[in-house]
Amino acid sequence: MSENSETPEGAAPGPSEPATPQGPQPEPLRFFGTTWVAHDGHYGLRRAGAAVGSLAAAVAACFVLRFAYQGLEIAHVGSFVGVLVVAMFAICSAVAFRKTWEGFDSRPADPAREETLRGLKAIGFVGSLLAYFFRTFTEAPGEKLRRTEYEEAMARYAKRRSARTGNPAARKKKGRRG
Repeated sequence: MSENSETPEGAAPGPSEPATPQGPQPEPLRFFGTTWVAHDGHYGLRRAGAAVGSLAAAVAACFVLRFAYQGLEIAHVGSFVGVLVVAMFAICSAVAFRKTWEGFDSRPADPAREETLRGLKAIGFVGSLLAYFFRTFTEAPGEKLRRTEYEEAMARYAKRRSARTGNPAARKKKGRRG
């Protein structure tokens, strides 16, 4: 028997039994699943769709923010409040863009700090959408990070598997006579 399946070695799984893949499995990406591994399953169309979708969502969000700003003008809250609102959304969008962009390249060093920035990133959602849009020109957002982690896991798995020589339970005990 193999380590990861109920099928005897050398025998193919039956039609009702799905083959259990051995080794580490790739982590799926949002909107891409695991198509990023081999760039199959309409990967290019998915990237184009993700780019168009994120840009359309960013444009729609800017219209919503514009209507909100017009509501402040109608309410006559004053120019100081208007400047504060614009500055707040600009700063939050810039921080959200930067943090989202960094998240595509590496896992956060301090998850608690990322949790505290969640509200700020929610306010600056336009920046996150734009980061997603620009990243789709080079790869599926987060693909580089996941590919690096997947290749490292595959290398560790191959090293672990090559170090083994057969089934340890089937070995004869040497030197012990009872």
